[in-house]
Amino acid sequence: MATSAPSAPLSQNPVSDAASGATPGATIVGAADSVRPAAPSRKRFVFIGVAIVLVAAGTAYWLHSRHYEETDDAQIDGNISSVSARISGTVNTVHVIENQVVKQGDVIAEVDPTDLQIELDQAKAQVAQAQAQLEAEDPNVPITLASNVSAVAGAQSDLAGAQASLSGARKEADQLTAQIAQAEANDRQAQLEKARSEKLVAQGAVAQSDYDQHLNAAVASAANVEALRQSLAAARDRVAQQQAMIGAFQSKFTEIKSNAPRQIATRQASLGVRQAALEVARAQEAAAEKNLSYAKILAPVTGIVAKKAVAIGDHVSPGQQVVAITQTEGLFVTANYRENQLELMHAGQPATIHVDAIGVDLNGSIESIGGATGSRLSVLPPENASGNYVKVVQRIPVRIKIDEGQAVDRLRIGMSVEPVVTVR
Repeated sequence: MATSAPSAPLSQNPVSDAASGATPGATIVGAADSVRPAAPSRKRFVFIGVAIVLVAAGTAYWLHSRHYEETDDAQIDGNISSVSARISGTVNTVHVIENQVVKQGDVIAEVDPTDLQIELDQAKAQVAQAQAQLEAEDPNVPITLASNVSAVAGAQSDLAGAQASLSGARKEADQLTAQIAQAEANDRQAQLEKARSEKLVAQGAVAQSDYDQHLNAAVASAANVEALRQSLAAARDRVAQQQAMIGAFQSKFTEIKSNAPRQIATRQASLGVRQAALEVARAQEAAAEKNLSYAKILAPVTGIVAKKAVAIGDHVSPGQQVVAITQTEGLFVTANYRENQLELMHAGQPATIHVDAIGVDLNGSIESIGGATGSRLSVLPPENASGNYVKVVQRIPVRIKIDEGQAVDRLRIGMSVEPVVTVR
């Protein structure tokens, strides 16, 4: 059974409906049919248009972002010099305060130099003493050398004289030996003449005076032989004496000749000891002068006093930190990029650095990429081989150099920055 269509609502103004010559139901149905399809059509077009714009914008952003890698895990970095005392002492003057700009060579603080000046004076006195000892020892070497030459020459001369005396004594002994032989021959002749005269006197053939003459000649001849024998014995003693003297002179000559180089070496060694003592004293003097210069603690670099840890009256020791100076030159950026951002990144690529604190953009370039992740360089590196493992995207430090010629005087180490590196 067919159902009838719902009747159209009646018009609220029957007069106007009648004047228009149309039935109330027909007029209302026609207006509804002409208005309702229009609203959904415009919404659909707006939605499609917005979707197309979003897709186009997303595609453009994706295409644009493929050329850059950025991170907010980055900061200004640089060198911080920890200035420490190099000598012990009491601080009597401090010339800087925190946040003060200092230049290389500026005096930061001063240590009481009284004790250091005393040490320097003592070192100078030791140098003078060592110098005097060296000057006193220095002539001993040529003196000893001349004495040794003279002693060797004297011993050699004595040896030659003893050898000459020995030769003379031997010749004398030989002469006496020959004279004894002649005297013995003469003595034998005299004794024969005596014996013959004695027989002739007994026979009365010769006079007594002839006998006495031959007797005296025989006695004199025997005495001459004995005297020559005594002289020969004395000559032989002189030969033995000269031989002994030659042995003594030979030993003395050998001793002097052998000891002369040793004496020279000993003197030279003693001179070397004095020279070394002088060098040690001079080194101690230089060290004392250096320590005195350390009484003034100087700024090693140009920068800003970031931390002051010294005051008047403090006792400082070598290695104790006095101030920390942040260098204002050579600043760079350390950007910790995720490891999946480094595929196309390499040294030399340009970068734009936005500094949050002062709201400026700086230009730079990648200088180097770190050799290890930050987690591996931490105090307690992870032990992935123990327990359950959860993969975590690591970060690797990238060093970005700030180009020269830019206003970097307001930059401070540790400021947060946002670097953007152009990788395509």
